[in-house]
Amino acid sequence: MQAPRDDLDPPKYDPITLKELEEYDGSDPSKPIYVSIKGDVFDVTRKRDVYGKGGSYSTFSGKDGSRALGMSSLKPEDAVPDYSTLPENQMKVLDDWHSFFSKRYNIVRRVTDMPEAVAPLRSTAGNTETDSS
Repeated sequence: MQAPRDDLDPPKYDPITLKELEEYDGSDPSKPIYVSIKGDVFDVTRKRDVYGKGGSYSTFSGKDGSRALGMSSLKPEDAVPDYSTLPENQMKVLDDWHSFFSKRYNIVRRVTDMPEAVAPLRSTAGNTETDSS
């Protein structure tokens, strides 16, 4: 397991849609690889061997697979952004994954079109940005 890093950049919450996120699935070596958890998009490119095409966790690349992370599942059908129906114990697992990623990867984007069902839950993702427009 990777140790936490102390050289991470401050989080960036530039908007991205779930459709746009698909372009960052590791299939194009010229693009970074992104994994979204609870709408926060992490740049996992430095672990291309794990998240890139054919990697053991490529199921999560280019999408928000929050539900699967909470369920501890690697099934592609579970890797969806709607985690609203997870029971409390799986929600804790999901929160632990978000914390793990937050300590190891830069947050580079924010998904703008997460399912409505998770809107009330997103504040727990640690996002403290404010609207400056």
